[in-house]
Amino acid sequence: MRTRSNRRNTTENKELDVFPSFTDLMSNAFMIMSFLLLLALFQSLELNRRLQSATPIIIDEKSGKFQFESGKAQLKPELKKYVNEVIVPQIKKIIQERNIDFIQVIGHTDGQVLGLTGNLDHNLEKVARNQLKVNQLNAGSNADLALMRALAVVQELQKKEEFKDIKFRAYSGAQLYLQSGELAPLNRQADETRRRIEIRFIPPGKNNL
Repeated sequence: MRTRSNRRNTTENKELDVFPSFTDLMSNAFMIMSFLLLLALFQSLELNRRLQSATPIIIDEKSGKFQFESGKAQLKPELKKYVNEVIVPQIKKIIQERNIDFIQVIGHTDGQVLGLTGNLDHNLEKVARNQLKVNQLNAGSNADLALMRALAVVQELQKKEEFKDIKFRAYSGAQLYLQSGELAPLNRQADETRRRIEIRFIPPGKNNL
């Protein structure tokens, strides 16, 4: 009787041993699922970061790096060197870190009146297609001048083989906006703090041309 009883108890104990094993299995499965969920979350956060706009690069005259001849848009040797040695590496880094395929280059001026006769209506498209040089354009307004300067920077950047798949667009902000984005007050005086080039990075799906 004792032998049979011992055998029955042993069998029952073995059956009960199944539950700890099942609990361990569920615990391991929960840990794996938690790990996969965390991995998916990190990947989602990284994708979201890559799809966000990067901080714009500002080339401003006040810094001493952004200097054009008065009323002109041709890149002086010092500015061309700065664009190639400082700005290009910054752009490359941003492109590598984020899904950027569209870049806006926006020119801004101060409010001084040019009072000149412009020829952009006749020649702008030819310059954009590299059929004429930027210095063959004559600005008739600050809007013209800002666009010409943005276009000069775009053309310098487009020379880089590493940017061959990037769409660049030149725009003019004229004298309308401060660097803060606020509408500029009426001011016809020279103001180097307003003369600048903004390089803005647009994520996929947001490249409104």
